[in-house]
This record gives sequence, C-alpha cells and structure tokens, in this order.
Amino acid sequence: MFTAVFGAVELGLIYGIMALGVYLSFRILDFPDLTVDGSYVTGAAVAAIMITSGYSPLLATFCALVVGFIAGCLTGTLHTKGKINPLLSGILMMIALYSINLRIMGNSPNISLMREDSLLTIFSDWWAGLPIDNAVNGALTSIGLGAFTPSSWSILVFVIVLVLAVKLVIDFFLKTESGLALLATGDNPKMIRSLSANTDRLKIIGLGMSNAFVALAGATAAQYTKFADVNMGIGMIIIGLASVIIGEALFGKGSLVKITFAVIIGAVVYRIIIALALRVEFLEAGDLRLITAVIVICALVVPMLIEQSRNKSRKAKRLKAIQQERKEASSLASPK
Repeated sequence: MFTAVFGAVELGLIYGIMALGVYLSFRILDFPDLTVDGSYVTGAAVAAIMITSGYSPLLATFCALVVGFIAGCLTGTLHTKGKINPLLSGILMMIALYSINLRIMGNSPNISLMREDSLLTIFSDWWAGLPIDNAVNGALTSIGLGAFTPSSWSILVFVIVLVLAVKLVIDFFLKTESGLALLATGDNPKMIRSLSANTDRLKIIGLGMSNAFVALAGATAAQYTKFADVNMGIGMIIIGLASVIIGEALFGKGSLVKITFAVIIGAVVYRIIIALALRVEFLEAGDLRLITAVIVICALVVPMLIEQSRNKSRKAKRLKAIQQERKEASSLASPK
C-alpha cells in the first residue's frame, strides 16, 4: 500500500508540472487548449529519441521543452491569425502532433529507456553517495515508521525540486509586466487591447509557455517510467483540469502563489485517489478513465453543493435575525 502511494506522490508531482501548464491556458488565458494531449507526448518523444541517440538527458529535456513551446505557439497562431475557434485550434494541433510524434519516434509506437541513463538515474547515482537516505530512514525507523521508508528518496527529492522550480518561474513571470498583461488578456481582452497591448502575441506566448511545461512533464514522465509511447498523452487535458479543480476545491481561491501551489497538491491528490481506487477489488485498470471522470464531477459538484448549503444556512440565520428584530420592535411599540 505504502509503495503504491509513494509512487503516486512521485508521479503526481510530475503531473503537477503538466497541471501548471494547463492552469496557464485554462485559468489565466481562459483557453480550452486540447494541444496538451499531443504536446505531452511530444516532450516524451523528443526526450526519448535524443537519449537513445546518445545525447545528454539534460539537453534532451531542454529540447523537449522548446519543442513543446513551439507546438503551443502554433496553436496560438491558428487561433489568433487564422481566426479559428480556440477549441478547434487545439483539436487540430493535437491531431497533427500525433503524426509528428510518430515521425519523431521513427515511426515506432514506443521507445524503451530501460538501458539508458536519464536525469533521474544520474541524480540517483549522485544521491547514493550522500548519507541522507540512511539518516532519514534511520530516524523514521527509530520512531516506528521503518515499514514506510522507501529504498531511496532521490526520485522524490528530484521531482519536488523540479516542480518547485517550474512553480517559481510561473510565479515570477506572472508578476512581471508581461505576466500582468497576460492575466489581463485572459480577464478582459478588450480592455487590455484598448491600452495598445498586442493580445494576439500575448496569447501565443501564453500558450507556448503552457505547452512547454506540459512537454517538460512528458519528458520527465518518460524518464521516470523508462518508456515513451505515442498514446501516453490520451486524457492528459482531463488530468490537468482535474488537478486544477481539485486544488481549487481544497484550498479555494487566493493569491497566484497560493493557487499554483494548490494546483500541484491537486495533481498529487488526484494520483493518490487513483492509486487507492485501483486497489479496490472490483475496479480494473480499464476503469481509470471512469474513475477520473467521477473525480472531476465530484470536484465540480461537491464544492457547489457545499456553497449552496452555506448560503441557505446564512439566509436562514439572516431571516431569523430579522424576525427576532421585528418581534422585539413590535413588543416595544405595543402599549403596556
């Protein structure tokens, strides 16, 4: 059980990078970008083919990020310059990327990285020379938690550092002049356009950044799972949206720093729920999409029902207070 949950946390943090990209397009730009299902695979494909060709995993991951940025910019160009509906432009790019990803992978549906070095294995080898694992596991064992200690904390530390780095980049960018203009473009494009801002360029850059982070998540996931598959991106947009919605449901809305943190936690919670659900006897791996749909529905409906219940409670209290005030006023006004 603990092994499954621990693995879910690691993969959830990787999905957190993808969810941050989805947050940029879905919440910041108010753009339902289905390019995500394709750009996630693009990142994995570019990283996998470059690593198997002998390139540095760091260079391969960086190239995956760049190619994802280009894919997002193309989607933005289709929408802004081609005047294509946002949803349709994302669908068109997603379909095109399927063939492009196959070409990148040498017309092979999957690529194995089992015998290749990756960023994670390189970091794990370096981490193994440090005494941190023994110290942490020894401390946990001394308080009776020895059964819950993994063999190494290296992968968890790596993905935490990576997702926090992406979060800090997004937080910093959204506080810059360009980031504030991007926020205004999503909130009120007519207003920001009246201030002589180029909303088309801002949308293209925003979608490019969004898909760059999605591709980075795909490249990291390929190195984590040791393979890249042309179909591994199916449903990624739903997972990203689920992470955003769950995070907002758990933490509510607030500052951008708080929201981006909530999105990451939402991705981790999503993966933990999936891991626990798949351990139920009557559920199978083929039920994964159904489970995801139920999670998203609950994340959307439950907060709404809770808010409606709170509103009814507040209205009832106000009505009771008004009735009490009227009763007191009538008793004072009545003759003794």
